[in-house]
Amino acid sequence: MTTIALYTLAGIGLFVVGTLALFATPHLLRKILALNIMSSGVFLILVSIARKDSSAAQTAEIDPIPLALVLTGLVVAVSATAMALALICRYHAATGRVTLPEDSSS
Repeated sequence: MTTIALYTLAGIGLFVVGTLALFATPHLLRKILALNIMSSGVFLILVSIARKDSSAAQTAEIDPIPLALVLTGLVVAVSATAMALALICRYHAATGRVTLPEDSSS
């Protein structure tokens, strides 16, 4: 198994685990962590796409476009995480709960 295939499978695995955790837990902080795990999987897949093997020369070429997307995505993910945490803090201060009403089982 090549390194690129390993990175791709790890990225797909992280995305699947994040998706399952996103729908399985009602706790808002865990949902944010699941979204961060999903984004890490996407970034890993993009990094694996960026590296192209040239079999004849035994060297690897790097495509800069996916790497630029990963850097931009990291900035967006950090900003979105900070905003989501601020919203959770406000929601907790207003209601005293850390789950949404529709997620709570009665």
